[in-house]
This record gives sequence, structure tokens and C-alpha cells, in this order.
Amino acid sequence: MRLKGVCFIFILGALTAYYIYTPVPEDIEERWKLMITDCFFRSLSHLADFSELLGLRDYMGVMMFITFAEAVVPVSDERVRVTEEHFDGVEVVLYQPAQQDDSTELRRAVVFIHGGGWCLGSSRMSPYDLLARQMVTELNAVVVSVEYRLAPAHHFPVPFEDVYRVVTHFLRAKVLAQYQVDPGRIAVSGDSAGGNLAAAVAQQLQQDPEQQVVLKAQVLLYPAVQALDLNTPSYRQNQHMPILPRTLMVRFWSEYFSSDKSLYRAMLANAHNGPESASLLKFVDWGAFLPERFRGGYNYTAPLVVSTATPASADSPLRSLGDPRASPLLVPDAALRGLPCAYVLTCEYDVLRDDGVMYAMRLRQAGVNVTHEYYPSGFHGALMFTTWPADFAIAHRMTDNLIRWLQHNL
Repeated sequence: MRLKGVCFIFILGALTAYYIYTPVPEDIEERWKLMITDCFFRSLSHLADFSELLGLRDYMGVMMFITFAEAVVPVSDERVRVTEEHFDGVEVVLYQPAQQDDSTELRRAVVFIHGGGWCLGSSRMSPYDLLARQMVTELNAVVVSVEYRLAPAHHFPVPFEDVYRVVTHFLRAKVLAQYQVDPGRIAVSGDSAGGNLAAAVAQQLQQDPEQQVVLKAQVLLYPAVQALDLNTPSYRQNQHMPILPRTLMVRFWSEYFSSDKSLYRAMLANAHNGPESASLLKFVDWGAFLPERFRGGYNYTAPLVVSTATPASADSPLRSLGDPRASPLLVPDAALRGLPCAYVLTCEYDVLRDDGVMYAMRLRQAGVNVTHEYYPSGFHGALMFTTWPADFAIAHRMTDNLIRWLQHNL
């Protein structure tokens, strides 16, 4: 009987170790901690798949547990005053220095847009709350954290429109004066899907003839900037990497545009481009825009363009694929010239690495001042792993480097 118990424990331990273990490159820092952290994400993803299969709850509905688990109630403290407000009807969490300055000196401001694949996440998650407080205290800045509506309940362009409304409201002269913000020292920032929205907002503001205030900087943290080619070298190399495997990123993209599962299957096969996208593929030619060291021995092949019997309607997700508000990489150089200086963070072990690298390259070629911060041992989402139990040293280095850049460029 004792032998059976020992065998059971051994088998259970072996299965547990097998489940926890994920092939992770040796040069990723704290790799065992990452494996254990990823075990939670994979378990939740499997549960979400099972729930959707049984018709109990859709995949993203289950994955929202991540948001709830990380949620905090943003409260004021002795250094930071926090209020929850609405800017043009959109929820925001507003962070300001607790000690109101009676002098005439104006402050910096950062509009921050959270990540989560347009489907998950919240400005009220503890890592975002912590980052906002650091920006306030170390930059003497006002931080506007946007609580935009999420897919799949609200498909593109709703999340973009929510963010754009917040930014244009905040940039009004009387609003900036209310919060003692310097109109010449404002940045828009975001991570992952938030980086996508930040880049798209920066472009749209520049094209708005009614917009008087010009952004000083854009901060794009491992951004997703194109939906046409989901088979770049980084998508291939990192398809099974922790936190954001290729299947999940493709699911995020498809859910952003549509709940139609056929779009998800087509995107998985990288066969989702119709005639509407054909002329835009030149902007995602990683054979031209990706430095040799990031190509990993892969040879460029243009994504397949699938002909359809009938043209896509105006509201079709196939047309949304090429909309620069969804894919800010898909614009000519003329639309990039004059954009604010950019800080682009990318990580080696991230399916979105090449998106960020190509966007940084194209911005630089268009004459934009770009700082490209590349982390050879980094993984997707790393900057947000600053709270227990998923507290990574690389996250604190990334945060320190980001704030240092803002101190010198904003």
C-alpha cells in the first residue's frame, strides 16, 4: 500500500513537472519563475477553451479572470492623488501629485493605454497602478490611465475611438490648465495592444486639422502594429513562448475585428488577406524593413492574398485589417513624417518583436527621432511583472529605463 502511495506521488510529481516545464531559452532571466508563471496562464487558457467548447462561457470571458485577479482599487496616498473620472464619456483613472503646487510651473503629462489584446486588461490592474504612481512621483507628472471598452463585446474601432476621445478631450486648453499641464510636454503611451492604440492615436492627431496641441512623445512598449502578416520571423520563432504564444495573439487580433471563428482560422493560416489588403503588403515587407539579425535565417515570402467572389462590404473585418487605426504600420512615409519622438521597446522572445522593430525602422527612415530599446533576454509583457508573486528583475530595469527616457525627452 505504501509503495502504491509512493508511486502515485512520484507520478503526480512527474506530471506536474511536465506540465510546468516549458521549453524556454537559457538566456531568459529567471526562466524557472517564468515557467511557473506561464503555467498559470496556460491552465487558464485550457480552462477557457474547455468552457467555450461546452458552451458555458466564451474564451475571453474566462480569461478575464487575469484582470480580476490583478485588480486593485486605485486610492490616494501621501504622494499621489487618485480620482476616477469620465473624459468625454470614457472612464479614466487620473493620477496627480498629492501636493498641489501653488507655483506657475506646469507639469508633464502621460496618457497611458493598457494592454491585453484589446480583449483583456484594465487600468485598475496593480502593475498599471504602480507604474502610474512611479510616473507621478518621479516625473512630477499627471497620468491619465484610460479604461476603454473591450472586444469582443466592442469590436474595432470602438476601443480606438474611446482612447481618441479621451486624448482629444484632455488636450483641450481649459482641461490642461485645470490640471496644470504643460501643453508642450504631453506623451501618449501604451503596452502591447495599448501600444497599438497609442501609435494609432499619434497618427490620427497629426492628421486632425482641428487639433492645436501637438504631442511631444509616443511611448510604444512591445506594440502590435500590423495584422496583415502573422508569420514574421518573431511569430515563427516565438510561437510557443510563454505569456503570448502565437495562437493567443492571433486570437486577440481576430476577436478585435470579429467574433466570426472563420477569421481566426484564416489568420492562424496567415491566409486572411483579401484583395483589399494586397496594395498594403509592401508596408509589412520584413525582408525590407527587418535588420538581418532579426530574420533568424527565415526567407521572406509575401502573405497569401485570397480572392473572394464578392467584394468586402464597408463594415467587413477584411477592410478593417488595412485601416491604419488598427494597423498603424500600414501608412506611407508621408504619414509618419512629423510624428512625435518615439520610444519603442521590443523583446527578443516575443511574437510582436518584429512589429516594433519594423515600426521603429520606418519611423526613423521618415525622419522621426526614435529610441529603440531592445532586450535580448526579454519576453512579452515583461514590464508589467513588477508585483508579487510575478516580480521579475527585468521588469524593474525596463521601468527605470523608461522613466529615465521620459525625464530627458518629455
